[in-house]
Amino acid sequence: MRGQRDLQAQAAAHPELFPADPFDPMLFANISLAIAFGAPWCTAEQLRAANRTVLWGFALDWLIDHRARSRGEVDDLVARCLAVADGEPPAAGDQLGAYLAAVQAELATAPAFAVHRPVWRDCLRATVQAMAQEWAWKHAWRTRGRSALPSLDDYLANADNHACTIVNIGHWVYTGDEATLACLPELVAVSNEVQRALRLVNDLGTYERDLRWDDLNAILLVEDRAAVQERLVALVADCRRRLVPLQSSCPREADYLARQIGFSSGFYQLADFWGMP
Repeated sequence: MRGQRDLQAQAAAHPELFPADPFDPMLFANISLAIAFGAPWCTAEQLRAANRTVLWGFALDWLIDHRARSRGEVDDLVARCLAVADGEPPAAGDQLGAYLAAVQAELATAPAFAVHRPVWRDCLRATVQAMAQEWAWKHAWRTRGRSALPSLDDYLANADNHACTIVNIGHWVYTGDEATLACLPELVAVSNEVQRALRLVNDLGTYERDLRWDDLNAILLVEDRAAVQERLVALVADCRRRLVPLQSSCPREADYLARQIGFSSGFYQLADFWGMP
């Protein structure tokens, strides 16, 4: 609840970036619930950076997926985020960049951020570019039809658009001890695999909404929904295999990643992050 209140306060302070429709209390509650479930050993203060990073990701996703009307607008959003990630101040009037700068300022209160900022920056670049790639696929699909859709393999290779690993990196840098930070490369590698699994969990749970919103979904890329379900089973099995070595070197963070899979697998059977119909 404290996480939800913080997100509501963040949105209230940036009303142009987080309009009440679709950034409603249900979205804030769902974000804070997911983050709290993943790391129940953390305090609300320790989860603040992760919560705010998720909120930034939702804002970027909304602007690219549902507000951008041209590739130029998408490229401008990407460029503004990358400039802030590289340490430049946000341009006047750039609320998205300003909010990203505030998230990074929060992360920078942890001494480890200065050391691991390149990892954060590289992942942020991958995230914003993956969102731009999905916009391009969607635009091509609308103009040229199904022949323009990517393969399921290409779609999964672009799973940084799900913005899971960028949140995890921020969380580990913000809260991690020496053992966690020493394992950061291995954690990021497994997080990327978890991210691909969660991309499919999301798509299986939100297919009807994606159809209404004219969004891409993995089910659209295959002839049979069962192919997506089978791929998800294989991805989850691979994630669990990759987590085994981490259970010795950094067991808490291995549990954190496993809990992400478990939470999303149950959550999307019953609910959705966006509260819009």
